[in-house]
Amino acid sequence: MPKMKSHSGAKKRFKKTASGKWKHRKAGLRHLLTDMSAKRGRHLRVKKVLKKAENQSRVIKDYLPYE
Repeated sequence: MPKMKSHSGAKKRFKKTASGKWKHRKAGLRHLLTDMSAKRGRHLRVKKVLKKAENQSRVIKDYLPYE
């Protein structure tokens, strides 16, 4: 059985923490930033962690089988 390939987009966007949760950046900081308040921009810069209970962590585990 050959090795599975990792999802290239997921490799760039998600990192696993030591406790097994997934860390990622929040969306919304690429363009059209002039209308955004400074407070909103500061809050979007903070990394977010997916909880293990969320359904998304199961999907990411399928995308990154060897992480």
